[in-house]
Amino acid sequence: MRYWSLLFALAAIFCIGAFVYAPFNPDWWLPNSPSEPYHTISTFGREIDSLFIIILVITGITFIGTQIALVWASFRFVDQTDAEGRPVRKATYFHGSQRLEVVWTIIPASILVFIALYQMGTWAAIKFRSSAPKVQALAEVTARQFQWVMRYPGPDGRLNTADDLHLVNDLHFVKGKTALIYLKSSDVLHSFFLPQMRIKQDAVPGLNIPVWFDSDRAGSYDLACAELCGWGHYKMRGNVTVHETQADFDDWMQRAIDAQNVSQLAAVGGPQGEVNPR
Repeated sequence: MRYWSLLFALAAIFCIGAFVYAPFNPDWWLPNSPSEPYHTISTFGREIDSLFIIILVITGITFIGTQIALVWASFRFVDQTDAEGRPVRKATYFHGSQRLEVVWTIIPASILVFIALYQMGTWAAIKFRSSAPKVQALAEVTARQFQWVMRYPGPDGRLNTADDLHLVNDLHFVKGKTALIYLKSSDVLHSFFLPQMRIKQDAVPGLNIPVWFDSDRAGSYDLACAELCGWGHYKMRGNVTVHETQADFDDWMQRAIDAQNVSQLAAVGGPQGEVNPR
């Protein structure tokens, strides 16, 4: 029956190999930009990835230790029988070990306390309102079943005025600049998730929540809802465009505002501004 211990050992070796290999394969690790398959593209993302690595190392070491104990015990204490099929060694039982219970309680508790303390700086930088950047808001983002509604300040630079730009599922900001948005929900609980930037924040009905993030790579990325919000949750996705320069962003903004004005003019009465008789 010692063959069982060999099977356990092979399974453990496979799992250890998988967890060692995972951080070095972009298809096995957290979502990253195609141009940066091994690295996240944001400041906060790098800090969060480092926390994942620390947890992976801690759980990996724990897994290796428990598997060594399992394989050794299954090999060392395998049932042995005599010629007549009777056990050679009689099993013994004991109630427990208070010392052992104290040890295996203190060690996991200490690890949890370490992780809690170690991550406080990252959590504060991402979530505490006191850490919010003192910059003009990029947009107001309202989640609703099943889309993201973006409201950008227009030429006057202020939100909630008549010249605001309204878009759906289309978030834009500039590379290397921290973007600040205000997140809302008009119906149920949603979750604003930028996977390549490791940013996630619940959108709660009745709350106006500041969220900030950045990117050091221009390109196109994903915006997803990470909270089950109804039958169409699977299709609640948006596009994120990071512009190379402020000039590129301003050019896109002007073209979007012009397109919105044309649409509004057509809805009122056509290109000549005639009032639609309807």
